[in-house]
Formats: sequence, C-alpha cells, structure tokens
Amino acid sequence: MLEKPIITPKEAVDLVKDGDSIMFGSFLVCGAAELLIDALAISDKKDLTIICIATDYEDRGVGKLITAKKVKKAITSHIGTNPQTQKQYIEKTLEVNFVPQGTLVERIRAAATGIGGFLTPTGLGTIVQEGKEIINVDGKDYLLEKPLKGKFAFVHAKKADKFGNLQFHGSANNSNLFMAMAADITIVEAGEIVEIGEIDPDFVHLSGIFVDYLVKA
Repeated sequence: MLEKPIITPKEAVDLVKDGDSIMFGSFLVCGAAELLIDALAISDKKDLTIICIATDYEDRGVGKLITAKKVKKAITSHIGTNPQTQKQYIEKTLEVNFVPQGTLVERIRAAATGIGGFLTPTGLGTIVQEGKEIINVDGKDYLLEKPLKGKFAFVHAKKADKFGNLQFHGSANNSNLFMAMAADITIVEAGEIVEIGEIDPDFVHLSGIFVDYLVKA
C-alpha cells in the first residue's frame, strides 16, 4: 500500500514503550511536533531517552516531558533555557549526555546515511574525549564519533502527502530531516496532508520511504 497510516497523537504515543528512545527534530521549539509531545507528556510512559538539540523550555517543546518526569536520559547539546533540566540534572534524577551540537547532528546524519562513524577534533582534551577512540591521521589526532539513532523519531513537517513525502518550512527543517532518517520508526506531525503527487517534486525535502506514520497537526 502506498499510503501511510494516518493516526492520532494518542495512537502514536501508544506505540511507545517505557524506556524507548525518541528523537525530536527541532531547536527551541522551532520545528517541534508539539501535538505528539503534548500527548506523550500526559501519557503513562516513563524512563524515556530523548535525543534532541535542546531541551527547549520547561513549559514548551520537549521540555514538557522533562517537567512531567518522563525522561530518564537526555542526549543533547543545550539545556540553558530549561530550568527543570538543570534542576533534575543537579539532583541526579536525570542523566544528561552533553554532545557538541555539530557532533550531535553529524552522529545522527551518520546513522541516517549508514556511515559507520566519523573523525572530528572537537572535544579533544576535554570530558567529551572520555571513553572514545583517538585516531591519528597524518599526524593529527581525531575522536572517532559513532552513529546515533533512536527507536522513534517525532518530527514536524509543513506538508506531507499520503505516501509520506515531506516538505519542511524554513529553519524548522533544522534537524527534522536527519532525525526522520535515523530512527527505526518515524512519526510525522504534518500541518497539511495532501494527495500523492500534490507536492511539487522540487519541494520534497524527504522521501516518504523514511516515514511510517502521519499525524494531522
């Protein structure tokens, strides 16, 4: 069947199990799948691992999940705008794995494209280096950074057709593209769902082959 199932936010959340990892494509709520996040925040799910560029705000975006204490571990670059993330991290009720932003996105891209990892000098001589292999190339040291993927990706698109071809809008694209490619199961919250063929091929930013379910925003 060409068409992808169109489900409700609750049905999407029902697919998630306690302890699952979820990738969220957004940055400070820009490009966030807010209906899916809201449904997850009021669910009974717990002990989640979230993968995101930032933990947003305590009352918006993925920050709602931290405020609701649904999250056991956050793999992220930025927590400065969410006091709840900081509080739970200091109290040791939330594990935060800090990853330099460029490295984080490149690790996700590596998973999305089937690359076994990449070399970067970022983090050498810091705590980022701990536990990682150092590889010397032409006399220069690099850290080997490995791919990062999730069980689910919750992403937002401006428009989707019923096959799942996606069109993003402006900077809301940020990490949605590679998050959608890097997860086992990708659920897309779309502002508009149209018939197959209604999106100009020149404006298809992600092929529907990476999409499993659609949710109408």
